[in-house]
Amino acid sequence: MTPSRHRRAGMIRSYTVSGGDASATRAGLDAATLLLADPARPLAGLAAHPRRVMDLCLPGALSVSEVAAHLELPGAIVKVIVAGLVDSGHLAPRAPFVPAASPYSTDFLMKVLKALEKL
Repeated sequence: MTPSRHRRAGMIRSYTVSGGDASATRAGLDAATLLLADPARPLAGLAAHPRRVMDLCLPGALSVSEVAAHLELPGAIVKVIVAGLVDSGHLAPRAPFVPAASPYSTDFLMKVLKALEKL
C-alpha cells in the first residue's frame, strides 16, 4: 500500500468511485457510444458520480469519452458507472452515427491530379 504522504490530496480510489464494481456489465459500451438520458427517471437516490453523469447527459447526447473527460475519470471507470445507469434505465446507449462513404468521382480525381502536376 502506498504511504499516505505519497498520495495526492483529494485522490479517490477507482473502486470507490464505481461503487466497488470492477468491470462494466455491458460489453457493448465503448468510448464512442452515445448516451441519452431518460428525463422521466427520478434522480433521487443516485450516488454522486452517477448523478453527475445524468446531469451531463440530460441536456443532450454525450459519448462515453466526453463524459469521462468532463468527470476527469478513466474511461474504464466511467463505463462501469454508465453500465449501472443503463441497467437501471436512466441512460440509453446508442451506436454513433457514421455516414456511409460517398463514391468518388474519377473525373474529379483526374482534375486534382492534373492540377498537382502543374505545380
